[in-house]
Amino acid sequence: MTQFLELLKAWGPLGAFIVAVIDSAGLPNPGGPDYLLLFLAWKQPGSAYLSALVCVVGAIGGSFFLYSLARRGGQKYLDAKASGPRAMRFRQWFDRYGLVTVFIPALVPVVPLPMKVFVLSAGALGVSPLAFLAVMAAGKIPRFFGLAYLGRSLGEHSTDWLKAHKLHFALGAVALMVFLFLLVRISERFHQRKGRSRA
Repeated sequence: MTQFLELLKAWGPLGAFIVAVIDSAGLPNPGGPDYLLLFLAWKQPGSAYLSALVCVVGAIGGSFFLYSLARRGGQKYLDAKASGPRAMRFRQWFDRYGLVTVFIPALVPVVPLPMKVFVLSAGALGVSPLAFLAVMAAGKIPRFFGLAYLGRSLGEHSTDWLKAHKLHFALGAVALMVFLFLLVRISERFHQRKGRSRA
């Protein structure tokens, strides 16, 4: 596995693309695309943003593949792939908050949320493909281009910087999560009141 990771590093942007596809499709991989992208941005600063772009394309493509499988398989496929106690809890979160649960882990890698369960839920429960792709892009574009900028700017110190600010990222993600969840609740109450007034 280590040799494969070294090979992917040597392949540059192509290696970043492969890891992003594998990671987003929910398959075992030699390491996520984030640190590989940081490494490539440091070692090959001239192609840092190309690496970020292919990571975005690979991540969206891998996630859409998983989403498409769940969309074809429906509820039975979801039950077969995500039926443990922890997975059921996250499925309930998706039922309540929808694509917010996809956006947060797509944007902030430090949040310990299982992206795979939310992607499967989105597909099996019939979320619009365009809406799914838009949310994935909204999360992955700033994430990967931000990492590319960081790797280019700080070089070998970029991973240390990320580790030093991990708590800040986590707190920011929690604040964003709470804000978006509140928006969902406000929207629900607004629609409920609107429905009552019509009745």
